[in-house]
Amino acid sequence: MSFDAIVIGSGMSGGIAAKELCERGLKVLVLERGKNIDPARDYMDHQMPWEFVNNMQVPEDEVARDYPVQSQCYAFSEATKKFWPKDSEQPYSTPEDKPFTWIRGDHLGGRSVMWGRQSYRLSEMDFEANAKDGHGTDWPIRYADLAPWYDHVERFIGVAGSKESLPQLPDGEFLPAFELNDAEKQFKAMVEQRFAGRKVISGRTANLSVAQPHHEELGRASCQNRSICERGCSFGAMHSSLTSSLPAAKRTGNLTIVTDAIVHLIEHDPKTGKATGVRVIDAKTKEGRTYQARIIFLNASTIGTAQILLNSVSEKFPRGLANGSDQVGRNLMDHLYALITIAMFPGPEDRYYRGRRPTGLYIPRFRNVTEPGEGFVRGYGYQGGVSRAGWRGAALQPGVLGAEIKQRAHTIGPWTAFLGGFGEMLPNPENRVTLHATRKDKWGLPIPHIDCAHGPNEKAMIQHIQADARAMLEAAGAKVVMQSPEPGKPGLGIHEMGTARMGRDPSTSVLNAFNQAHEVPNLFITDGAAMASSGCQNPSLTYMALSARAADHAVKLMKENVL
Repeated sequence: MSFDAIVIGSGMSGGIAAKELCERGLKVLVLERGKNIDPARDYMDHQMPWEFVNNMQVPEDEVARDYPVQSQCYAFSEATKKFWPKDSEQPYSTPEDKPFTWIRGDHLGGRSVMWGRQSYRLSEMDFEANAKDGHGTDWPIRYADLAPWYDHVERFIGVAGSKESLPQLPDGEFLPAFELNDAEKQFKAMVEQRFAGRKVISGRTANLSVAQPHHEELGRASCQNRSICERGCSFGAMHSSLTSSLPAAKRTGNLTIVTDAIVHLIEHDPKTGKATGVRVIDAKTKEGRTYQARIIFLNASTIGTAQILLNSVSEKFPRGLANGSDQVGRNLMDHLYALITIAMFPGPEDRYYRGRRPTGLYIPRFRNVTEPGEGFVRGYGYQGGVSRAGWRGAALQPGVLGAEIKQRAHTIGPWTAFLGGFGEMLPNPENRVTLHATRKDKWGLPIPHIDCAHGPNEKAMIQHIQADARAMLEAAGAKVVMQSPEPGKPGLGIHEMGTARMGRDPSTSVLNAFNQAHEVPNLFITDGAAMASSGCQNPSLTYMALSARAADHAVKLMKENVL
């Protein structure tokens, strides 16, 4: 079967690529390796806690057998178990001394259904960083190239946030921000008074604080402030491929979706230099088939994209498709994550708040911006919040019954603050994805081998991330009661990126300034694999902006008969 375009992957970047290509008149096929998901049937955001077995906990023996990796994600539960692949059925390998936590989706829409929705732009200093400090290769674009596409994507998906005029965190096209609660406002005032170069703002989140008409046309509604977004939102208040991008693509009449399609490889014609089609294996029947298209967008996620390219070998590309530079699979990055500081906070005792808003507070990067880094380049930001324990913790204790439950339900607990640091990871060619020499998955494909570890710069950041968090909380009058001794394993941040990076020089990069493969002009890669550096901001908004920009460029080249 032949199409104008094939998009491999239906998640955050693939969904936007499909939407943009369909809206420009192309007949588009989306290939998704996971199963089909119907929000009306499969989202579990209307069930009450008592309607789930085991209080939403997956049994320990099942976790140990099937989900030892996926269960490490905060969003994994009995309510969301169907969204994650079984590790027992889709293995990967790592060196014994370098564990990597690869969190994946296994369904239409991918991780966009369960993501944390924090949506931040990279800044000019992020796009310039590689060139200035010599780590990695220079980005072939700058902030001005992507700014209008950030605007475009933010308007479409809906991002709630406040304008702050910070050079390290550009403002965007925002819906009204979710308001900080009284204790967070107190924390903000005290931190900004004590530390002149630091700001505490509402976390910018892809939730519809106030749905706009173009959101409502897609069946989306304003956020209900339930904060159970990872189950999938039946209101469509959070952006995901299933409630935003793919419905927008479908209404054009140009979209075809095939699920349970395990991509084997991308075919390449050495005579034309172009990719010609995609070979897939049916996940259920294991039958093979091939689809052709004029252009191909590869959006299988950073590690999945590297796996497909490396498996697409030919006489022209013995090391994998578009891999003349030997950079495919290299420069794998993930943010420093799980560096948590928790403190008891002296918030207003006579105040509470209503609802459970879908975001907390954010402290943008300040090291190597308004304050020097101490022994490291780049920097880090914080996500967190200040919340007050409600009646559940006091009332729902073993042995507490009847009148005592009622009495305890009238008692509001103390204010608790937490800050979690997100640190930038530098590109390093030795952090890489390869194909295992002997092990194959159940479809007969070589499994990914992931070799990745934190380097000296990341390790130098760790103590400073914790020290700065403690200093800010203590300056606000809080008492620190816990700090993580070390970050989570690479991968746990779920911000993996970099395995097919953009660059100016084809000998040191895979993609050009429009996410177009240097060596295969009709192949575009716009997921996390394209990133030349990681910044410390959550990257999904950047993936979506790159996807929209590349789709626009690809269609222009098609109309000019260049592709």
